[in-house]
Amino acid sequence: PKLPKQSKKTKRAGGSNNNLAPLGYDGNLHNSRVLQIINIHKCDEDFRQLAISPEIGKMVAELAGWEHGARLAQDQVWAKPPGAPPLVFHRDSPYFMFTPSDVVTVWVALDDMDEEVGPLEYVRGSHKWGDGRVGSSSSFFQSENRKLLYSAAKLEGIENPESTLEIVSMAGLRAGGISIHHGKVWHGSGKNRSTERPRRGLGLHFVPAEVKFTTEARKSRLWRSYVPEDICDEDLSNAELPEEDFPLVWRRPR
Repeated sequence: PKLPKQSKKTKRAGGSNNNLAPLGYDGNLHNSRVLQIINIHKCDEDFRQLAISPEIGKMVAELAGWEHGARLAQDQVWAKPPGAPPLVFHRDSPYFMFTPSDVVTVWVALDDMDEEVGPLEYVRGSHKWGDGRVGSSSSFFQSENRKLLYSAAKLEGIENPESTLEIVSMAGLRAGGISIHHGKVWHGSGKNRSTERPRRGLGLHFVPAEVKFTTEARKSRLWRSYVPEDICDEDLSNAELPEEDFPLVWRRPR
């Protein structure tokens, strides 16, 4: 995909000119913090055109076998500055409180990915695992980023997961390239070991076109503000999602 351009001028870290500084990097290599931006498509037209691309929506719906089409549930920019800690292995599905419960994520590389910056990594076949470990984490960035993953694998009857799991790395993916994963695929990433390069990506989370909120959405800080207050739990299954917040990006022709 054609990448959005950075539009705001900022002072480059460590310098006195007005060149553009990398998003999510202020030049501080100590206590590096990851920058997360949720729903950037609501405030930047270039990102919005990418997020609601009918071509991407069609590709997702056809890969997932969705009958009616694809809807954008959320987007997230993750900007990992140099020195940023690893991303805990997790699943996306537990965070999306819709029915049907299918989720597909399109991850767009905003930088060239190599081993040094900590590219996205997938566990092959993990979308078939059960829910012995749901796959959510209260803290996304930890030095021991595979603890939850190994626990889930052992509950699946996988012995010695530390050495037997097949990890697929996105190292080699260039800026503008994409990877696509099922919402139940376990995935994470390593530390950004670079001393000067941020590692940035855009996650586009899609759900089937016909989804409705579950009752659990009312309790979620991610979704409760979108759930109509005047509709009781029993009627939530009939409530349409607001199009301005959850745009239908592609509908399958009838």
